[in-house]
Amino acid sequence: MAKLVLVVWVMALGLLLTGQGQAATSAPHDSVPVNARLVTAQDGVEPEAGTLTAGLHLKLAEGWKTYWKSPGEVGIPPKVTWEGSQNIRDVQFHWPAPIRFRAFGIENFGYKDEVVFPLTITLENPGAPVDLKAEVAILVCSDVCVPVEFPLTLSLPQGSGRDQGSARLINAYMSRVPVPDNSNGIASESASLDAEAKTLTLSFTSDLPFDAPDVFPDMGRDTAFGAPDIRLAEDGRLLWVQFPILALADSPAALSVTVTDTNRVAEFAPRTDAPPAPPPYEIATAEPSAGALVWILLLAVGGGLILNVMPCVLPVLSIKLSSAVKAHDRSPAQIRAGFLASAAGILAFMWLLAGITIAARSLGYSIGWGIQFQNPLFLAVMIVVLAVFAASLAGLFEITLPQALNTRLAHVDEGRAPLAGDFLTGAFSAVLATPCSAPFLGTAVAFALTGRPVDILAIFTALGLGLAIPYLLVAAHPKLTAALPKPGRWMVGLKWVLSAALLATIGWLVWVMAGVAGDTAATATALAAAVLVLVIWRGAALPPALRWSAMALPLVAALAAPVAIAGKGRTGPTEPAGEIPWVTFSRPEIARLVSRGEVVFVDVTADWCLTCKANKALVLERGEVLAALQSDKAVPMQADWTRPDDAIAQFLEDNGRFGIPFNIVYGPSAPEGIALPEILSTTAVLEALDKAAPDGGTPLASGS
Repeated sequence: MAKLVLVVWVMALGLLLTGQGQAATSAPHDSVPVNARLVTAQDGVEPEAGTLTAGLHLKLAEGWKTYWKSPGEVGIPPKVTWEGSQNIRDVQFHWPAPIRFRAFGIENFGYKDEVVFPLTITLENPGAPVDLKAEVAILVCSDVCVPVEFPLTLSLPQGSGRDQGSARLINAYMSRVPVPDNSNGIASESASLDAEAKTLTLSFTSDLPFDAPDVFPDMGRDTAFGAPDIRLAEDGRLLWVQFPILALADSPAALSVTVTDTNRVAEFAPRTDAPPAPPPYEIATAEPSAGALVWILLLAVGGGLILNVMPCVLPVLSIKLSSAVKAHDRSPAQIRAGFLASAAGILAFMWLLAGITIAARSLGYSIGWGIQFQNPLFLAVMIVVLAVFAASLAGLFEITLPQALNTRLAHVDEGRAPLAGDFLTGAFSAVLATPCSAPFLGTAVAFALTGRPVDILAIFTALGLGLAIPYLLVAAHPKLTAALPKPGRWMVGLKWVLSAALLATIGWLVWVMAGVAGDTAATATALAAAVLVLVIWRGAALPPALRWSAMALPLVAALAAPVAIAGKGRTGPTEPAGEIPWVTFSRPEIARLVSRGEVVFVDVTADWCLTCKANKALVLERGEVLAALQSDKAVPMQADWTRPDDAIAQFLEDNGRFGIPFNIVYGPSAPEGIALPEILSTTAVLEALDKAAPDGGTPLASGS
């Protein structure tokens, strides 16, 4: 069919170019962004003619663009209906190869300046007059987007007039319509869609060296691709390209790929089950200078230190205070050793986190600061450990090492307190600090997660050192613990207070698990942890074998519940709630809203992010900011990252962020966005909203 259409066009246009006369043209639609008309290369319908060659001719004003059949993440392709037309059996709409342009930070495919969409019109009654009635709907975009709808009509009587100018115009754009069987010396070598549908990798070869190639994939209306990584090799005859997939339709269409190169265009429909072609070469990444690395390390130390006074300190406070309380009955040497052990616990956890991060990144997984709180098994472990710790602080029981190990430690380390508890205290304080972000932390983590493995290790070590500074200060000056009151009955009350703080932390973790794994899994884990505490408390009189078995059952149940029954009792993503009229995050919707002149305030948050909660309580839901977000001054949009979400993770990564909170404001005056600091302030939010707002311009009305 494609060959037949091409032959018909060549023969018809060859005849048309030899004729004279004036082509028939519809009355134009004329508006500020676009001038449109129907054109044909014939003044009339020749006897026995079964087809007509025509075109939808669009002239776009400077700075305005319209879209291809697969427009990208944002946009709407032109749509034409022919109801009311006379003597028309079928109209075939052809798509010239597009160009790539970027709007609102998003890749789009389309046209600028001028385009003709060639039309192959098949007649119901060959040789009879024709009435064309087209209802055209297009989206044109500049700083704003305007949907434009208009009619075009054209009547062709019987006749034989020709026009060379119109024929050349239509033929010029028809030559840019890719035809599958006319590859212009380009061949498709491989196409691969990865198992998680996150990347599309393609490779092509050419008889002639590629000059300025571009590739436009199409998998249906709701599939969108990011900016491609394009590489040439083999003296320009091998083209390798990889696309990130930003959005994939529920039922994506079969892949179609258009390849352009200066005056060449080709179309392919490759299968996507081939192994991914390796890149022909690796792109070297510039190593940071020594001065830049030192500066980032200092930011990381500062970020870690500030974490000690962030909202996340509340669940950690009881652990830190318990270390200080235990120091009263120790010698200065023991105090120093204990606090150094706590600092070592913090660093050990950071090194573990760095190792996991390096391994996960090498395997292609999304990574970010605090995302372990999206894992229900991790939450279950934390709930169980903190439940046992809280019960021990409350005096229900005391956790001790086995007698044989205690005896051995006594012989090896006579007169010294075991340091394992202090080490674990530091490690747990680091674990519980990770749901928070702090000033400098985002910059340091982003640098680490986009750098080399050695950068990751160095930055996480610096973060650990910053978080451990309070412990290191006490280790350097053990007499600081003397500032606490002397041991007495007050310590019993303090332990009850600290135990209550840990119980509150457990309640928060159970609430987070309910959002991640569902109410059923969270309830089962909490009950199993409570049974475990009860068995440890009341099981001392049981024989050892029976006691260990009785403890093992609820422990296994607590850890298995979030894995075995995750999702039960969870109906799906919850709608954003609160005083602010949040709309659910949609990356394409950001661009659509901004293109209409709206300001969009995006809040990436999660149930486990305590800094996010503090931002809401102290800034977003108070005073002038609340009034602005409740008014028509801005559209508040919330992205809930409580559970893993690839779209949100990609959005963060594209903005150079790997942790939350993350807030950014988009608007007509800030289409690429104004990123806000991790710790919000009223002034920062209001200034960003003002800067992003339209500068007095009024969006064009639809159809104007």
